[in-house]
Amino acid sequence: MPTQKRVGRIEGVLLPLLLVVLMIVAAVTVAFARHFGWWLRPLASEHGAAIDRLFVITLVITGLVFILVQSLLALFVFRYRGENGRRAIFYPDNPRLEITWTVIPAVILTALIVSGGRLWSRIQLTPPPPDAFAVEVWGQQFKWAIRYPGKDGKFGRTDMRLIRGDNPLGIDTKDPASKDDIFFPAGEGELHIPVGKPVVIYLRSKDVIHSFYVPQFRVKQDAVPGMVTRIWFVPTKKGTFEIACAELCGQGHYTMRGVLIVEDEAKVREWLAQQSTVADLIP
Repeated sequence: MPTQKRVGRIEGVLLPLLLVVLMIVAAVTVAFARHFGWWLRPLASEHGAAIDRLFVITLVITGLVFILVQSLLALFVFRYRGENGRRAIFYPDNPRLEITWTVIPAVILTALIVSGGRLWSRIQLTPPPPDAFAVEVWGQQFKWAIRYPGKDGKFGRTDMRLIRGDNPLGIDTKDPASKDDIFFPAGEGELHIPVGKPVVIYLRSKDVIHSFYVPQFRVKQDAVPGMVTRIWFVPTKKGTFEIACAELCGQGHYTMRGVLIVEDEAKVREWLAQQSTVADLIP
């Protein structure tokens, strides 16, 4: 019995120290996250600011709760550690305290969920402007294919039964709208979009579920076989960015990368004018 009491006293000191160390490590990690590159990528889209703001608010609230809970746990473990002559206190319940620590977290979580839902709806459910720059991106193990609608602004029809070597997207050449489409087979092209202008990306998949992800734009949208999904945003910075696949899509998932270039709209139009169309490439 004396040995057990001694062990209890030791544990009553070591566990609070461990909790304090844990809180210090967590605080230092968050404080130096940006310095070591562990933070969010530099923002490059309009809607991303709202996402970052909600992320920081959530992190601050959960961080404060973490510190409060761990501090109380450390205090109680140390304060009520095993000692000679100490007897356990019979404390059946405290309805007022229990209601308080139930209602307050419920209100905070509800507010965060509602805020997140409103932001998600604004990003996902709001239709893009009519003059948005449109482009279609296809996921295919383990590369991205790209199609632009051409001067008429319309995508031609596609049919999986028309896929062959020189027509990897199954574009229906009998559709007049497809004649001026510009496409790049999987892994053979770059995605060029204009800065400061709404861009809508239509996503499709030829095989399994992929996920179009550009962290600087705070954009992530699944490409699902058999359906067309959509994401739109307004890029605010020029530069070259990496398109990643954020959905495990097979053994070569880690190699599924693409290049996205944001530049002036005039340069994008000039670049598109230099590309071959469906009429040039598919007989």
